[in-house]
Amino acid sequence: PMTFPESVTVCFRKSADFKGRASKAEFWWWALFNLIASVCLGIVDDRLSLAFSVGTLLPYLAVTTRRLHDTNRGGWQQLVGLVPLVGWVLIIVWLAQAPREPNRFNA
Repeated sequence: PMTFPESVTVCFRKSADFKGRASKAEFWWWALFNLIASVCLGIVDDRLSLAFSVGTLLPYLAVTTRRLHDTNRGGWQQLVGLVPLVGWVLIIVWLAQAPREPNRFNA
């Protein structure tokens, strides 16, 4: 399994890579990093937290797309998360699922 520092490094390195797959560990460590950094920066200054969130939006979308690929779903399906409540629950369930084989996103 991927460690916390490895996940953060990989997600920044693949910040614009929407192809391939991401493991559960890679995605959830990245999500934890974003949460902790946003909260800490928000304590210092809300504008810093906002700047961080905007700066990490593309890598977050990329790792979410790759995670959905690992569950054999297309990256565009993360738009379901725009639907309040039901969409949020559905996307969290999808992101928490085990990898699916056979998988059309084997790159």
